[in-house]
Amino acid sequence: MSFFFTADQHYGHRNIIKYCNRPFESIEEMDETLIENHNEVVKDDGDIVYHVGDFALAPPYRVLYIIDRLNGKNIFIKGSHDRWMRKAEMGVFPYIVELKLEGGIHIVLCHYAMRVWPRSHYNSWQIFGHSHGGLEPVGKQWDVGVDNNNFYPVSLDQIVEIMAGRPDNFNLIRKGVK
Repeated sequence: MSFFFTADQHYGHRNIIKYCNRPFESIEEMDETLIENHNEVVKDDGDIVYHVGDFALAPPYRVLYIIDRLNGKNIFIKGSHDRWMRKAEMGVFPYIVELKLEGGIHIVLCHYAMRVWPRSHYNSWQIFGHSHGGLEPVGKQWDVGVDNNNFYPVSLDQIVEIMAGRPDNFNLIRKGVK
């Protein structure tokens, strides 16, 4: 089992191609490429994918069709364009989720980048989207939006590598300092 993180796919959103200068000729090409890239790295044997907002701007029937084609267990965190979501369906969470993983890794998932976040003073990590690669992360943050990651989901192993090269959070409390 592996964990993956992604955001800002904007399935079905015609104007996102122009807004973000995506290298696609049509929403059909964009949607198919995103689905293929997702399924290339995410396997159906227990992999878990956190979609950190702005999954789709499409009618619910189209969104469900896309979800059915994606490998893994897909968990959705609400973003600014996720009107298709209903609270009770398909593992949908409101705007923030906290994960505590093996080895004491604490990750805060939110569609929006934060200056501080839960446990940031203990060097927790924040995974965000919304900025389409246009906002420099601070401390232990990373934009998992597809525009910032070659149109692929980012694995937890990749996040671990990225965070190893990121500076500590500015508000880190050092041991022995009061």
